Amino acid sequence: MSETTIRPARPADADRLTALIQASAAYRGAYFAMIDGYAVRPDYIERHEVRMAVDRTDDRLLGFYGLIHEPAELDLMFVADDAQGLGIGRVLITDMLDRARAAGITTVKVVSHPPAEGFYLQVGAVRTGTRPPQPKTPWSQPELRFTVQGFTV
Repeated sequence: MSETTIRPARPADADRLTALIQASAAYRGAYFAMIDGYAVRPDYIERHEVRMAVDRTDDRLLGFYGLIHEPAELDLMFVADDAQGLGIGRVLITDMLDRARAAGITTVKVVSHPPAEGFYLQVGAVRTGTRPPQPKTPWSQPELRFTVQGFTV
């Protein structure tokens, strides 16, 4: 794994985060509808806890997450295609759970991209149900939950 730093996103990072989402190979084909036209806006970063994993040597964006505090939900979680398999996702989940714990959050909901469900289960989430199809997501999505206190990744 590269020398990775986790830091808060700043409103000026919005375009970088959007570019990472739009470049994600996991959302090609049928899943493209989920990200079609989606952009991370500076005000989203100001309202929610958005943290990014960057390479310490060149500030390359490796991944990020968005944690909504009320109600607690992991709203966004992306790892750059060329950084997948390097442990970046685990590092981001650990950071998210640490930040949730510090904020007094005891559980964090996740509505998962269907192919990502296995990752969330591997890092400690439990499946709680299924979200029915929505206008931008015409397929069911796994709903999961992280228990923050006493988690292990």
